[in-house]
Amino acid sequence: MTVSRRVADDACGIAQAAAVVGDWWSLLVLREIARGHVRFDRLAGELGVSRKILSERLRTLTDHGVLERRPYQDRPPRYEYVLTERGHGLVPVLVSLQDWADRWLLGDGTLTGTGHDGGADTRRVAALVGEPVPAGLRLPGTDGRAHDPVATDARATVLFAYPATGVPGAPGVPGGPADLAGPQVPGSAGCTLENRRFRAAWPRFRDAGVAVHGVSTQTAGEQAAFARAEDLPFPLLSDARLRLTAALRLPTFRAGQDLRIKRLILVIGPDRTVRHTLFPVTDIPAAVTEALALATALATADHREPA
Repeated sequence: MTVSRRVADDACGIAQAAAVVGDWWSLLVLREIARGHVRFDRLAGELGVSRKILSERLRTLTDHGVLERRPYQDRPPRYEYVLTERGHGLVPVLVSLQDWADRWLLGDGTLTGTGHDGGADTRRVAALVGEPVPAGLRLPGTDGRAHDPVATDARATVLFAYPATGVPGAPGVPGGPADLAGPQVPGSAGCTLENRRFRAAWPRFRDAGVAVHGVSTQTAGEQAAFARAEDLPFPLLSDARLRLTAALRLPTFRAGQDLRIKRLILVIGPDRTVRHTLFPVTDIPAAVTEALALATALATADHREPA
């Protein structure tokens, strides 16, 4: 019987994947590296793990081609650990595990596109204040270019995440613009309204030197069609590969077979540090107004600081 199980496991993808990452510490190491913590000492500090255990897990993940060691210092030699393409393929697994736990272990099992005060996802978003957005992230935009989620030439960046939008006249989207996430999921509707509200407020963001970026897990093509139809003056960024979602541990929910980001707003300084978070967003017009006020105040304060 034991032999039969081993033979079956040889052809079982779940068993093979578990042999690589089916360990508490291995999963947490991958979580932290996806967040941008790629150096040994930072990993040890974030995880509170012994150096021996961390070394073993890093070696195993590197041997399996999930991580790659890259030198960043010669004397003495020091290395950082980055995800390979194979490793990036595990990012949706990490996000799905977080989504499942948020709903079934830390939540009450209900499916919702928003959060609630005191919930695990609400606390996690609030804890982003003071945290940096990892450098090196690039997401495809509706203008056909790859974008840093944080605008390097702006005094502040407002990054608003939303579940999904529809396109006027698209099959299955009756009656003009609609939200593909569907009204059947509480808190998921309103994405078209949110984009329009940011579009209407865009001149004031621009005049304050504040960049606006929208982000969802839709493909860049889907976003581009919507952006053209709505004549949006700011780029929408596609996180279809969930790299930003994993890096910031953004709250998600599953709509059909797709993972969608719950609606939230981040106000980010030019130093890439998250200064303010808005979540849950239940009143879209009020949230856009608040984001404008927070970003304008941040941009003005930073602009007045002496060099």
